[in-house]
Amino acid sequence: MPNLSGICFGVLSLLGVLVFYFSTLDISNNLSPQGCRMSWMSPSYVQQSQFNTSWSPLAARYSLWLYREVGWDMQQANDGGRASAPVLFIPGNAGSSHQVRSIASSASRQYYSAPNTVADEFKSRPIPPLDFYAVEFNEDLSAFHGSTLESETIYTSKAIDYILSLYPGGTKIIVMGHSMGGIVATSLLPSANISAIITMSTPHILPPARFDSRVDALYERLQTVLHNDPTPIVSICGGATDMMIPSESCIIPRVDEGVFRRTVFTSALEGAWTGVGHREMVWCHQVRWRVARAALELGGASTTTSRAAVLDKWLRDGHSLPPIFEPKQSLDISRVSNPQKLPPGKRLALNEPTISTTYLLPIQQEDDAPQKLTVLVSHGTILSVGPHNTIPLRVSVFSCQSSDSTDCKPFSPNTLKLIPNPARGSTFPVPHEGSDESAGVVFFESIVPPESKHQWVAITVEGADGRGWVVADVAPQEKIVDSISTLRAAFGASSVPVPATKGLSISFSFPNLLSNSLVVYRVATQQYAMPSCSGGFAKLSPVDSLLPPLLMHTPHPTETHYYPLTNIHRRRNLLHSHLTAPFIFCAAHFASHVNFTIITSGEPDCRRELKHVDIGIDWSATLGRWASRYLHTIVSWSAGITGVVIYLAWMQADSDGGTMPSVDESLAKYNSMVFHYLAPASLLLAVVPLPESLYLGNNGTLFLAPIAPVILTISSGLVNITWALLLLFQKAIGRSASWFSGSRAEQVSVARTTIVSLSVICLAIFLFVPWQVAYLGCWLLHFHTCAVSYHRCGSFKPKAEEVQAVPLLRRSGEISSQNEARHHAQDASKVERDALNHNMHLLLFLTWLLPLTAPVLAVWVRTLLTAGYTTPFDGDHNFLAVLPFLIVVDFCSWAQPPILVKANVEKRLPLRWLFVAMAGVAFIFGSRKPYLVLDVARIATWIVLAFRIGRRYGGAAA
Repeated sequence: MPNLSGICFGVLSLLGVLVFYFSTLDISNNLSPQGCRMSWMSPSYVQQSQFNTSWSPLAARYSLWLYREVGWDMQQANDGGRASAPVLFIPGNAGSSHQVRSIASSASRQYYSAPNTVADEFKSRPIPPLDFYAVEFNEDLSAFHGSTLESETIYTSKAIDYILSLYPGGTKIIVMGHSMGGIVATSLLPSANISAIITMSTPHILPPARFDSRVDALYERLQTVLHNDPTPIVSICGGATDMMIPSESCIIPRVDEGVFRRTVFTSALEGAWTGVGHREMVWCHQVRWRVARAALELGGASTTTSRAAVLDKWLRDGHSLPPIFEPKQSLDISRVSNPQKLPPGKRLALNEPTISTTYLLPIQQEDDAPQKLTVLVSHGTILSVGPHNTIPLRVSVFSCQSSDSTDCKPFSPNTLKLIPNPARGSTFPVPHEGSDESAGVVFFESIVPPESKHQWVAITVEGADGRGWVVADVAPQEKIVDSISTLRAAFGASSVPVPATKGLSISFSFPNLLSNSLVVYRVATQQYAMPSCSGGFAKLSPVDSLLPPLLMHTPHPTETHYYPLTNIHRRRNLLHSHLTAPFIFCAAHFASHVNFTIITSGEPDCRRELKHVDIGIDWSATLGRWASRYLHTIVSWSAGITGVVIYLAWMQADSDGGTMPSVDESLAKYNSMVFHYLAPASLLLAVVPLPESLYLGNNGTLFLAPIAPVILTISSGLVNITWALLLLFQKAIGRSASWFSGSRAEQVSVARTTIVSLSVICLAIFLFVPWQVAYLGCWLLHFHTCAVSYHRCGSFKPKAEEVQAVPLLRRSGEISSQNEARHHAQDASKVERDALNHNMHLLLFLTWLLPLTAPVLAVWVRTLLTAGYTTPFDGDHNFLAVLPFLIVVDFCSWAQPPILVKANVEKRLPLRWLFVAMAGVAFIFGSRKPYLVLDVARIATWIVLAFRIGRRYGGAAA
């Protein structure tokens, strides 16, 4: 039974797993909360029966469907679709073609204001309605299997050919992909038939399941496509709310200026401002209507440049200025009737303005410090940036040399985006509701250099009808830089004072804090409910109120998060980033920093209440981030530990004259001795700046080095727990297994029937089933062998000698014959236990290789259940991949002990080092490429088979 050290490791492992589990639940609810409005539709689906096996043999396995919104798409159905623009939706891993319904329904209901009535905004424009097609992959598990992805890509390519055959020549198709469907979409490139690609929750640069080398090969090819292909691609990422993929893998790497690539986080998507779960991405209303509108506008775009402009306009995150930037003509103050001139230090605050006029703010240059102009507009627009359902309120900003200048130039912003205005008294985002299309405040910010000749800012307000508000201010540019280190933040929060500045925004920077997807910081203020922050325009409704202190966190140019600091619900403000991240090549992305900006339009009393902010590491959320990114590491390292255990056992057997220790003894030796060397070694290796694809993928970041011994401890405990469970199951079924199997017929060579059986298995693998099925059968056979042997031996301990009566008189030779019989029985029992220990070590080894083979097996079973038992499966049909395991397990089931006899070649090079090599591969490469562990284990098994079994399999003597 497991020893005390094994029990301790098991308990530690279970406690660690529980801590990580609850931490993962914590981040799913609190790290990036979801506020999505449910979408509704009236769906119907028309199967494209003409797209049959004459187009693709895969049509017998997959299908193609056309979506129709009942009561809305009748006109399109009547004209055969030729006046429409085609869109193809590709579902992801275990996805369905029916997931197209939310986006397709929104496109129909935006294009038509009523059934058969085109909306006014489309009547006078050459924009056709959309026909949404969707491929049905029968919920295939494409994330686990490269061949399945290849089959889906081939079928989708033919589906596009068929769809375009229904439309006039020269028609291009818009492709949308969800999850792994986005990988299929980009795999279609290069293609002259695709106008643009929109992916949602797609892991572009890191496979979510890394058990198949063909998936890695596909991803390597796609990196070239992403970098060079001219087709516009937008990747929409759900952020930390997406618990199925790490969102850092959703970020498209930086490319040259001539290629349009955008990564948009839903937390930054203007009008959405929420984290979105993996499955929710296709139905979240705040996202789906913008994707649908972008697709509608793409239908009227004819060039790559115009398509890029459409995607930038309708899927804006505010990290760049508007794509269509047409500044107004110069402003002549002398022609403005009754301009309002504000005194120095006075900010502009207009509550529900009713007069359209121009306001002049003086620029006061102080100590050669640059000044910062900030303008906030509620419900209105600045330079065409504003809410979708905006009011007529328009604001223009100019710079003037004097208060009566005749040539005021348009002020170019450094930042121009739509930011949220969280309602007082409610959480943000609002659960199950989110933001409305009319919500938001336009944030305009521009830096005035000290050498500027312009001394005045002219703010022109137009379309004032008594709704909305405008706030503007010119103040010295301030940036608070704090030197707190990551190590200091790990032991508690540090307080950062907020200066009593007059500006509407203030920036904070923490250059010594680590910005990484594995570290989450918590920011808190001295009090959550700030009564004076709801002042100013007190009569406004909570939705239309002035902007209370809002924290805007932008760790890198593709990601932004917003946190209201007047949080009466005491929700934690958790600053997190998705760059840098494990296994992500940092040089291909923007640099990441810990910095944020606090924006507010409140009165001075509100600013005085915000005296300081506290920042420190939130360990619950941080541990949750670790857990979701190192599952592959735990599996690979556990397999590597079994290799170390076998090495220890063979080393002891070689030194003790061939006596094989029990698994308990080997694990005890590992727990009490080897682990104490591996733990500090893993810590030291974690600080070595290895490439991102090796080890833990952290490039030697010192603060993250303790992750290595934590994972090693959990993996070691899981191996001990696995062994305890195997023993428990063998005790439970050993007796019944021995009844069914009867007495073992030991042989001196492989039986002819076995050879026939192996040949049939290899033929079945070559023609029908993947080799992973045979591996599962191999494991079951060996488990049965071990259970029967374990029951027959009774225990690992030698049996106590029986008490015998001593006769008064002994016959000649009787004593020697009894001693010989006793020694012979003891030798037989020792040999039997030795064989059992060999088999048990092999069982533990094979058990931890199961998780590396199970994903493809699950894909095969899923394919048979969903597509039919006669459906061809493009799986792994290389029987040589499983043949060494089959032969070794078969040999162990009938061979006479000793089982694995040391070969002569091991006098110079012991074969036990093969398992050390496997462990090394598991530790160094296994986190990023777990399939290499199985490859090395297979090679090691072939070599052991050749030298330790060899001719004995055919009947030669040991």
